[in-house]
Amino acid sequence: MSFDYTSAQYRSLAGKSIVVTGGASGIGEEMVKGFVAQGARVSFIDIAKEPGEALAKETGASFYSCDVTDIPALREALSRIEDDHGRVDVLVNNAGKDDRHDMGEVEPDYWRRALALNLDHQFFATQAVSKGMAARRGGSVIMMGSISWMRGRPGMVGYTTAKAAINGMTRTLARELGPGGIRVNCIVPGAILTERQKKLWLTPELNQQFLDLQALKFRLDASHVARMALFLASDESGGCTGANFIVDAGLTQN
Repeated sequence: MSFDYTSAQYRSLAGKSIVVTGGASGIGEEMVKGFVAQGARVSFIDIAKEPGEALAKETGASFYSCDVTDIPALREALSRIEDDHGRVDVLVNNAGKDDRHDMGEVEPDYWRRALALNLDHQFFATQAVSKGMAARRGGSVIMMGSISWMRGRPGMVGYTTAKAAINGMTRTLARELGPGGIRVNCIVPGAILTERQKKLWLTPELNQQFLDLQALKFRLDASHVARMALFLASDESGGCTGANFIVDAGLTQN
């Protein structure tokens, strides 16, 4: 059963123009559903055309097919969203891919690809919408981090490097864009149970390991992250910027 995103209503989100990158599946899909339930005008970007079209049909959100690593195409998609919806009030830089890789086998092309998938587009998407936000004297940008870099997780150094860099980017952009009324914060998820995780690497042993390490003894799902995104997008978080908001059930306490 999916989470009821109307259990808490953020009136400030009604009618707002929201953009979610990587919105066709996983955490991004939950964010799309959550913002739609709040009465926002939701646009989402994803390279996966069929799932994107299906989610748009299900929710009424607007789907824009785009590879976020293609920065000219990303800029063009965001420009179309601004034209179609008149503005972008909230940007959620959700797109990313936590592929596993052996340090000894990483080549320069793979390294650049890992950073492009998880870091570069977060900056360039923010750059693209910040001018319009500043002209209207307000906006919320939500970055997507990961506790993997805080825990120093092996087997994914390209991913953890990108996610660590997002921490610095968030703090710098919060200072740089703050005078324009733009807030920049970062959600830092823990071990989120998604279909991708279940399909690729979740085992009963790993599932139990997460539960043993967490302070809260239940598995987090995408709705826990989406609910934090709703808060950070709304006026209720109006005094928050340059901060990490960790959603990990206490995993980083260990």
